[in-house]
Amino acid sequence: MLKIALPNKGRLADDTRELLEDAGLGVRIESDRALIATLGSEYQAIFVRSQDIPEFVADGAADAGVTGWDLVAESERPLEQRLDLGFGRCRLVVAARDDSGIGAMDDIPAGSRVATVFPRITRRFFEQCAKRVELVPVSGATEIAPHLGIADLIVDLVSTGSTLKVNGLREVVTVLESSARLVTRARASGVGSPPGNDALNALVIRLESVIRARGQRYVMANVPRDSLEQVKRIVPGINGPTVVDILNEGRHVAVHAVVAASAIDRTIAELKALGAEGILVTRIERLMP
Repeated sequence: MLKIALPNKGRLADDTRELLEDAGLGVRIESDRALIATLGSEYQAIFVRSQDIPEFVADGAADAGVTGWDLVAESERPLEQRLDLGFGRCRLVVAARDDSGIGAMDDIPAGSRVATVFPRITRRFFEQCAKRVELVPVSGATEIAPHLGIADLIVDLVSTGSTLKVNGLREVVTVLESSARLVTRARASGVGSPPGNDALNALVIRLESVIRARGQRYVMANVPRDSLEQVKRIVPGINGPTVVDILNEGRHVAVHAVVAASAIDRTIAELKALGAEGILVTRIERLMP
């Protein structure tokens, strides 16, 4: 069985389990304290800390893993992104005190002290920007460092930026965009791939089909045949709506299409305006183009 390293706790762990459940790979575990579980019949889950997953995968202890891209970048291990899972989105940013007078990279004085829990990413970023800074590694509570005089700037993760504002800080520049990713060793695809690569590819396809289905709805409606040109505009679908003749019904035809969930109310109203009947909206479990 292929081993998949998964986060053992936190929001990332919850979202990962939900995705696996939707893909038919529910976690079967003997105890809440167990560190190993089965995922279907082909995969085995190993529960570890998110920050340790890049090491587990790179060292071959796991065939694949789910963790944040920020942690992969910080690890500097040779890993390949196989799929962006679409959750856990955040940004790694440079931030300064509101009263610092620093609003852009050009405003940062040489020798500025930068507090961060991501020293490797931070070092690479400032070197690429040709900025000489002094790193101040910390293990947490980065936002307080500028107020205590420990650092002039911080490099930290943000999602909405509200935490920075509450602590009197403002963003200067984005260093990295991050989200949860499915990663493998760099050689896990193409020439020289190890046995089990087919199972990894199958896992990618399986998860991707669930991710594509999220935020989409399947719409079915009986619409007047003479309104089909307008219907194509309202429900374009993936490659256009599917049109099916209705038995013993000459005036109406059945139209099926995939529509964004955010557009459902507008779509229903426009179909009704054309004289559509029997409109049905359902969720989609999986979707591949």
